[in-house]
Amino acid sequence: MLDQAASSLTNIAVLVIAARVSTAYGFATFSMVYLTFTVLLGLNMAYVGQAVVLTRGDTAVTGAACRSAVFFTALAATAVGALLAAVGAVTAVVTGGWTGPGGAFLALGLVLPLVLVQDGLRYAFSTLRRPGLALAADSLRLVCVVPALLLQPRHAAPGLLVAVWGLSAVPALLLGLRLLWPHVRGARADLLSYVRRGHLGQRFAVEFAAGNASSQLAVLGLGLFAAPLAVGALRGATTLFGPLNVLFNSVNAFGPPLLGRLRGRRATVRAAAVLGLVLCAVGLAWGLVLYALPDGVGRQLLGATWQSASALLPASGAQYAVMGLGTCALVTLRVLSPRATLSVQVVFSLLSVVLMLGGYLLSGSALGAAWGLAAGSALKAMAAWARVARLRAEERPTAATVPAVPTG
Repeated sequence: MLDQAASSLTNIAVLVIAARVSTAYGFATFSMVYLTFTVLLGLNMAYVGQAVVLTRGDTAVTGAACRSAVFFTALAATAVGALLAAVGAVTAVVTGGWTGPGGAFLALGLVLPLVLVQDGLRYAFSTLRRPGLALAADSLRLVCVVPALLLQPRHAAPGLLVAVWGLSAVPALLLGLRLLWPHVRGARADLLSYVRRGHLGQRFAVEFAAGNASSQLAVLGLGLFAAPLAVGALRGATTLFGPLNVLFNSVNAFGPPLLGRLRGRRATVRAAAVLGLVLCAVGLAWGLVLYALPDGVGRQLLGATWQSASALLPASGAQYAVMGLGTCALVTLRVLSPRATLSVQVVFSLLSVVLMLGGYLLSGSALGAAWGLAAGSALKAMAAWARVARLRAEERPTAATVPAVPTG
C-alpha cells in the first residue's frame, strides 16, 4: 500500500507541477500526452503485470517469469514508442511547430521504454515477494521527478516537460534493475509465452480496455476533435481527486484476498457494502473540501487551469462518490463470481463514454462531459450491485414442500 501511495503521489505531483508551470493550453496538451501514457501503462499492467503476479513456483520459476516480463515490456514499449515518435515528428512538421502536440508526442515516444519498464518492475518485485524493493525504486522516482519539473521555466513547452519527466525516471530504473538482478541471474526469458493463445494477460487487457481505457481514450478524442482545453479542465479536476484514486486502487489490489477470508457470501457482501458507503462518504467530503478552497489556493495548485477545473468539482465529486460504491461492488463480484465483472465493465464503461460525449455535445462545455461521466459511474455502480444481489438470491435455497402428515 505504501508503494501504491508513492506511485500515485508521483502521478499527482507531475500533473500539479505541470499545471503550475504551463499555460492553460500548454497543460491541455501535456494532459493529452500524459493521458496517452496512462492508457499504455494500464494496458501493460493488465497484459504483463497482472499475469506475472499470479506466477507460483520456486525461485527459478518466479525469476524466469520476472525476467520475461521485464524483457517483453522493454521490447513492446520500444516498438510503441517508435510509432509515437514518428507520428509526433510528422505532426510537428505538418503543423510547423515543435512546441505543440507534435513535439510532446515525439518526446513521449522517446522516453516511453524508460517509464514503462521502471513502473513494470513493481510487479516483478511483487511476484518475488519483495515489496520493499519496489517501494525503494518508486520513492526514488518521486524524489527525482519533483525537483526536475520544479526547475523548469514558466510557460515551458509541453514537449520539454514530457522529456524531463521521462528522463527523471532513469535513476529509479537503474536502481530497480540493480535490485532485481540477483533474483533473475541465470534465469531464461520466455517472450513467446506473452503471444501464445490463452495468455492470462489477454483477458485482463480486454477488461482494462472496456473498464478504463475506453473513457480515457474518449477524453483524449474530446481534445483531438473538439476542445483541447476541455481535456485540461477534466484532467485538472481529476488530479485534485488523486488521493481517492489511491484508496480505490488499494481496494482493487487488496480487497479480494481480504474479502475472500470472510465466511459466506452474506458476510462478504455486507463488508463490501459498508466499505462502499464509507468510500462514498469520503468522496463527498473530499469534493466539499475542494469546492470550498479559496481561488488563491486553487491557483497555487493548478495555476491557470484552476479556473476551468474548479467549475467541474461538483460533477467530479459526485462521480468519485458513486465510484466508491461501484469499486466495492466490482471487487465483491470478483470474489463471488469472477466471470461476472467483464460484462458489467464492457456495457457500462461504453455507456459512460456515450454519456460523456453526449453531455459535451448538449452543453458545449467540459461541465456537461463531467456530469455525463458521473451519470455513467452511477449506472455502473447500480448495475454491479444489482448483479451482486442476484448472486445472493441464487444462493438462497428454495424452500422444500413439507408433505402432509396423515392424522389418526
